[in-house]
Amino acid sequence: MAAANAPLSMKETLTLPSIGINPQFISFTHVTMESDKYICVRETAPQNSVVIIDMSMPMQPLRRPITADSALMNPNTRILALKAQLPGTTQDHLQIFNIEMKAKVKSYQMPEQVVFWKWISPQKLALVTQTAAYHWSIEGESEPVKMFERTANLANNQIINYKCDSNEKWLVLIGIAPGSSERPQLVKGNMQLFSVDQQRSQALEAHAASFATFKVPGNENPSTLISFATKTFNAGQITSKLHVIELGAQPGKPSFTKKQADLFFPPDFADDFPVSMQISQKYGLIYVITKQGLLFVYDLETATAVYRNRISPDPIFLTTEASSIGGFYAINRRGQVLLATVNEATIIPFISGQLNNLELAVNLAKRGNLPGAENLVVQRFQELFSQTKYKEAAELAAESPQGILRTPDTVAKFQSVPVQAGQTPPLLQYFGTLLTRGKLNAFESLELSRLVVNQNKKNLLENWLAEDKLECSEELGDLVKTVDNDLALKIYIKARATPKVVAAFAERKEFDKILIYSKQVGYTPDYLFLLQTILRTDPQGAVNFALMMSQMEGGCPVDYNTITDLFLQRNLIREATAFLLDVLKPNVPEHGYLQTKVLEINLVTFPNVADAILANGMFSHYDRPRIGQLCEKAGLYIRALQHYTELPDIKRVIVNTHAIEPQSLVEFFGTLSREWALECMKDLLMVNLRANLQIIVQTAKEYCEQLGVDACIKLFEQFKSYEGLYFFLGSYLSSSEDPDIHFKYIEAAAKTGQIKEVERVTRESNFYDAEKTKNFLMEAKLPDARPLINVCDRFGFVPDLTHYLYTNNMLRYIEGYVQKVNPGNAPLVVGQLLDDECPEDFIKGLILSVRSLLPVEPLVDECEKRNCLRLLTQFLEHLVSEGSQDVHVHNALGKIIIESNNNPEHFLTTNPYYDSRVVGKYCEKRDPTLAVVAYRRGQCDDELVNVTNKNSLFKLQARYVVERMDADLWEKVLNPDNEYRRQLIDQVVSTALPESKSPEQVSAAVKAFMTADLPHELIELLEKIVLQNSAFSGNFNLQNLLILTAIKADPSRVMDYINRLDNFDGPAVGEVAVEAQLYEEAFAIFKKFNLNVQAVNVLLDNLNSIDRAVEFAFRVEEDAVWSQVAKAQLRVGDVSEAIESFIRADDATQFLDVIKAAEDANVYQDLVRYLLMVRQKTKEPKVDSELIYAYAKIGGLGEIEEFILMPNVANLQNVGDRLYDEALYEAAKIIFAFISNWAKLAITLVKLQQFQGAVDAARKANSSKTWKEVCFACVDAEEFRLAQICGLNIIIQVDDLEEVSEYYQNRGCFSELISLMESGLGLERAHMGIFTELGVLYARYRPEKLMEHIKLFSTRLNIPKLIRACDEQQHWKELTYLYVQYDEFDNAATTIMNHSPEAWDHMQFKDIVVKAGHLRLVKPYMVAVQSNNVAAVNEALNEIYVEEEDYDRLRESIDLHDNFDQIGFAQKIEKHELLEMRRVAAYIYKKAGRWKQSIALSKKDNHYRDAMETCSQSGDRELAEELLVYFIEQRKKECFAACLFVCYDVIRPDVALELAWINNMIDFAFPYLLQFIREYTGKVDELVKDKIEAMNQLKAKEEEEKDVVAQQNMYAQLLPLALPAPPMPGMGGSFAPPPPPPPMSGMGMPPMAPYGMPPMGSY
Repeated sequence: MAAANAPLSMKETLTLPSIGINPQFISFTHVTMESDKYICVRETAPQNSVVIIDMSMPMQPLRRPITADSALMNPNTRILALKAQLPGTTQDHLQIFNIEMKAKVKSYQMPEQVVFWKWISPQKLALVTQTAAYHWSIEGESEPVKMFERTANLANNQIINYKCDSNEKWLVLIGIAPGSSERPQLVKGNMQLFSVDQQRSQALEAHAASFATFKVPGNENPSTLISFATKTFNAGQITSKLHVIELGAQPGKPSFTKKQADLFFPPDFADDFPVSMQISQKYGLIYVITKQGLLFVYDLETATAVYRNRISPDPIFLTTEASSIGGFYAINRRGQVLLATVNEATIIPFISGQLNNLELAVNLAKRGNLPGAENLVVQRFQELFSQTKYKEAAELAAESPQGILRTPDTVAKFQSVPVQAGQTPPLLQYFGTLLTRGKLNAFESLELSRLVVNQNKKNLLENWLAEDKLECSEELGDLVKTVDNDLALKIYIKARATPKVVAAFAERKEFDKILIYSKQVGYTPDYLFLLQTILRTDPQGAVNFALMMSQMEGGCPVDYNTITDLFLQRNLIREATAFLLDVLKPNVPEHGYLQTKVLEINLVTFPNVADAILANGMFSHYDRPRIGQLCEKAGLYIRALQHYTELPDIKRVIVNTHAIEPQSLVEFFGTLSREWALECMKDLLMVNLRANLQIIVQTAKEYCEQLGVDACIKLFEQFKSYEGLYFFLGSYLSSSEDPDIHFKYIEAAAKTGQIKEVERVTRESNFYDAEKTKNFLMEAKLPDARPLINVCDRFGFVPDLTHYLYTNNMLRYIEGYVQKVNPGNAPLVVGQLLDDECPEDFIKGLILSVRSLLPVEPLVDECEKRNCLRLLTQFLEHLVSEGSQDVHVHNALGKIIIESNNNPEHFLTTNPYYDSRVVGKYCEKRDPTLAVVAYRRGQCDDELVNVTNKNSLFKLQARYVVERMDADLWEKVLNPDNEYRRQLIDQVVSTALPESKSPEQVSAAVKAFMTADLPHELIELLEKIVLQNSAFSGNFNLQNLLILTAIKADPSRVMDYINRLDNFDGPAVGEVAVEAQLYEEAFAIFKKFNLNVQAVNVLLDNLNSIDRAVEFAFRVEEDAVWSQVAKAQLRVGDVSEAIESFIRADDATQFLDVIKAAEDANVYQDLVRYLLMVRQKTKEPKVDSELIYAYAKIGGLGEIEEFILMPNVANLQNVGDRLYDEALYEAAKIIFAFISNWAKLAITLVKLQQFQGAVDAARKANSSKTWKEVCFACVDAEEFRLAQICGLNIIIQVDDLEEVSEYYQNRGCFSELISLMESGLGLERAHMGIFTELGVLYARYRPEKLMEHIKLFSTRLNIPKLIRACDEQQHWKELTYLYVQYDEFDNAATTIMNHSPEAWDHMQFKDIVVKAGHLRLVKPYMVAVQSNNVAAVNEALNEIYVEEEDYDRLRESIDLHDNFDQIGFAQKIEKHELLEMRRVAAYIYKKAGRWKQSIALSKKDNHYRDAMETCSQSGDRELAEELLVYFIEQRKKECFAACLFVCYDVIRPDVALELAWINNMIDFAFPYLLQFIREYTGKVDELVKDKIEAMNQLKAKEEEEKDVVAQQNMYAQLLPLALPAPPMPGMGGSFAPPPPPPPMSGMGMPPMAPYGMPPMGSY
């Protein structure tokens, strides 16, 4: 059956390899397609990734690097579900990601492996494990919910599908399993059907199933159906069935009758089976798709077979529903994505014609609204109507496909039926049926509404409109308006009857809705009329309507000025103002006139409104001078000032300060220039200084920066207004740092009597000129001296202040200053008073009044300068009696006592508060011993040392230094640079230390001597202390110090000290002796204190005498000593002796060093003894491992076997590797066999030439690396049988195949390698690489087998690789075949042409050249064979002619050879850039009877002659008359005349004359008119002539008949009766048919072929 007439159409929407998908990943386990929106492909090479293909843009796949075992795209959204098995477990980790938001939606870890999963809805996943099925929602935090347990029939099945119905009440799980032993190639299908409500399962045999909903007549609720397909083998018979049954039948309701049908498999598809089923709800069809590409189509309602065909030559493994178009997608192994859809134009004719199933055709047409059954439906309708089955007729009309019976004629037909009494009128039955089925069209709605309105049942209309059962129209609205205006408005709106809607809103006074509705529908009403209408009744509503118009897109439809005038004409000033204020908000220059207008009308009528408008500042484009004048007249002086721009006008207005708000006037000054502002300020001061001073001061404050402070000051000074100056500068003072301004402010405040302000400023300001201010205040002689006190106190003029106050007899202020303001300056006041010869009583009283607040030190200094220190005696004694501890008080008192020599030693030793340095310094020149007492009391080291050195008081200095015990002081006095050091040392040794009984003092002195590096002096000192039986003879530290000092300064005395002293730190001193290289002394110390280890270390490390150390070790017999000896022996290389010593020491700590040394010295026998000892001490893997290695080195294989059987912690793997690396293969073999390391055992056996054992071990190891090593060893040993066993386990790994092949080939083992590869073809895991590599080997070494191999396994070869091999080996025929298989037709053709002797094949080359597109090479050949009228040749030559732009040859080819796709070719060249090519396209359309397309193309290219000829040949009167109208519209009068001539036979005369008369073209139609009259005149003449001839012939015939009759009568009288009668005139002996009538010609009509038979082409 031709594809164009098939009921189903198939097209390839995509091929997965074309977008980069590797063919090896096009399989059921790697490709998923959950809906018609996305395809998801999981790739594992070259890297793990997931490819997402959006079917709306398939050529832009999204590739993401993701590792997963499975990936599913959500049916609707870009959500990806991923599944991956956790390593080392049987658990699966599930994750869901939102690709667009790049976020993880949900994840879960399944406790068991998921063997199949699928999206059952956009929000839910189905998960199938080995035991159960689960549902998992992606919303919220829920976990998978278990739905049911798997039944036994699905055990060991591969799950291929899972489905649920729309309500998720029924679930079905489908799996497949190997076939029975009788027919294993037929796969068995199993199904588990589960009811959620009943919680029950049913096991069935089925390969594919699907759910559907179906509405059974008489049941308002849809029924749930399941359809499943089975193919079983039983008793040698194959049974294939399709079942359709209802699930959960509703009690008391009509149910669906169970249906079943046979699936007819062709003989070649006996082992084929269904793999998928899709049900089209749109058409009610069942699609059953088999593995080998068969498609069965059945009707869902009746299970009737509709269609069967093979849709794919390759196996199909995946399908999904395309619900929107009622078809399905299918993916085959080649990667084709096929789309199957119903061919709506042909399926109904196919069913009614080919299948002759009229009922099914009608039902399917009604169900799917399909064309093709019109005649059947109309015929059936007529039959029902004639049988008065009006209800059935109404239902048929309601369900008629494409609404062919929903016409006015049908309504009229029902109206014409008379109504029977007591019965529902047929028309109402019809309308009722339509309402239950859906929505009525416009005519039906109008007719039904007319009936309802007449019966006054408005509520029915409201219900139907609410349910959207009626199609609204303007006529329906007019009808309903007679009974309900609101309902009519709704209908008008739905019918988009805009004028009627606007009129209705206007009647309801809902004017705002008019604008909204008009904008929505794009309608423009008369806005001005509407506005005038609203103004008459609702002025405020008019304002709102006008504002709404102003906000319309595209601007206001009525000019603003016109709207304003409408308001003003009715004296609606407030409304006009409100409108203008709103629309003028943008403040654009174009609205300047309206801005002026709104201000004018309000300044005249409502000045306060105008003032508010101006205050908002919303306008800036009005006439400012005009508005300024109006403001002045209205008394709005500040607004007038804001609008005037001339100084005289401003001066005239500004003096009206009584009517101007001061703040506004101040703000106005800010808008003036500096000069104008000063002029105006001057005028105001001149007019009324007192009244306007505050305004001027405020202005000066506000704009002092713009006006200038100096200018403002000058202005006030000009009018001698110190008050104004005071207030102005008072505001500016805080922000100014100008000294002059601060002084002027102080001056103005003083002159205006603001004494408090003067006091404040002098106290707080930091910027006035202190000298200038002091002089001004002294000259001003203010009654209050506080301002002067502030200045003098802050800026250091206290003596001047004291002198001024004393001379002006202001002693009260002196006391107040000292007591309250600044007691700290009292010394200066006292000093100045003493200089001014003030009485001492006043001074003493002043001092005593301040007391403790008075700073003593500066007071003492001031009095001491003036030799009046005794003046303070009473004051100081008073302070001491009050408990003062002030150092200055006691210093001053001490000075007075020392000066008066009143027992100073007692004061210096008993007073704790004076400063020793100050008092001591005071005493130095008076009595040095008193200075020493003061310094000693204050520990003034430097001062005491200096004064004793200066006065040779060294004994006092030595005693002080020893008692002081200060390291820094000792360092200073013992410094070599101290010229008095010798004298001090003598006093320390002779006096200070002998007198001391303190160990700390002695220790400090000794340390000081050591620090000063005076060892000889220190030794002498220590000998006196330690050896001469002093109190410190047995002192531990001093003995240590003596020996250590001797070690450092005099080593010859050390041994004597060691023998004489016992109470010293032996270990520490011994270490010091070692460091000083006094090794014998150190040995003696360690030996004396029984430190044997340290002693032996001295012998070994320092004296390097191992013999003495061994002798010493034998003497002391300590393990630690032997251990040190052993380490030393190990260091010098005496390994055996060291091992013996370690054994004596029982020391296992150095086993690592011993092992290394023993291995270097090759003394493994000794090492075994040592390691056996060590094993008793510790459990170390290293020890046990080295013991095994040592056994191996001495050949103790038996010991090794015994040892590894015993408990041990040896690292056997490492030991074995080490033995293997050092070629100790027998020992390594024992180890590897024991630990079951089959890989290492295999390569060890290879080294031992035990190949059979190596193969057995490799089989247990099952490692690619091991197999390769054993295989290569067997090849080298020519053990090819064993090598092949190994090789078969290697070549199944793609990565290792090439390495094996190269190894064989490098050693010339070609036959063995080919045998290996041939054996590998039968492996279960045989892959593309094996087939390809065998092909390469055949190409190199067995070319006679190459072609057979390629043809057998072409789909399993890596063709590019084999192409290279064939090219290298020059196998041209095979290379050509490979190029063809790889769709590289160019290379195939090139190969054939370059190597024709070997590769030439005529038919093959012809096919290749066509596919490659190199048709021009064979153009002569095709021209020669074109006479055979072969479609491929014709199309190829036509393409060549198009490319060559040879339109003449192209037209010739088209005329002579018509076997090609004419319409497709015409569509291809109708847009060609060459004009003649487009003419050829028009010519083809004309030949094919596509008259309209041909004429349109000719008109487009202005080829009017071609268009006229096409019209003439078409014989279509409408086309010709349309062409005439076109010429008239284009004003082409000549073409009009020519068309009348060319299309003469098909143009009606009345139409031609009417067009010519209407368009003033009678002159151009006259030739046609004349011809028409001449023709019709000739026809009439011929008719008359024919009539006369016919009458004459009739008369002649009658005469002849009379003559014959007369002769017969005469002969009858003469002849006997037996003679036959003569034949009748014109009758011969045989029948001859009359000649056919001549073909009709003329009238522009070509000769017609016999009816129903097209002209036969040549073959």
